[in-house]
Amino acid sequence: MIRQTVILAVAVTASLATAKAMARYTGLDVSATAQASAPAALAPAPAAIFKSRDGHYWAATEVNGRWIHCLVDTGATTMALTPADAARLGLHAASLRYTLAVNTAAGEVWAAPVELARVSVAGAPVDHVAALVVKSGLSSSLLGMSYLGRLSKFEATPTTLILRR
Repeated sequence: MIRQTVILAVAVTASLATAKAMARYTGLDVSATAQASAPAALAPAPAAIFKSRDGHYWAATEVNGRWIHCLVDTGATTMALTPADAARLGLHAASLRYTLAVNTAAGEVWAAPVELARVSVAGAPVDHVAALVVKSGLSSSLLGMSYLGRLSKFEATPTTLILRR
């Protein structure tokens, strides 16, 4: 094992020396090339949400260190939280001010604006996300564009929603 490690170390050292010699010979700045390609190599892997049997994308969503279950809704301008999920996240009903009238497919509802310090889905975090706590009429919380629109890209395939930070 030690012999193989020594041989590998010698091979790597020889390869690096050869690359540096070729760079001097051709005038190519190897360090600049390595730096230029480094960000692509270090780019985070895309996150994925799989389509459920009901045909929707449901996301296990971490909000401020606590978990809720959200329906992914690209038609929702902001994240929308049910009162139960808001309570689960530590947003106390007594402190909420339902001052916004919001038009939904089910009609007008009242909502309280809040800001969520951090929202993360499948390892794709976004800080300072605008959200609304909807007083009534919402059967599940919605992961809307106030989160999705802050990603660098998201795309739907027939089976998966791919999120890129």
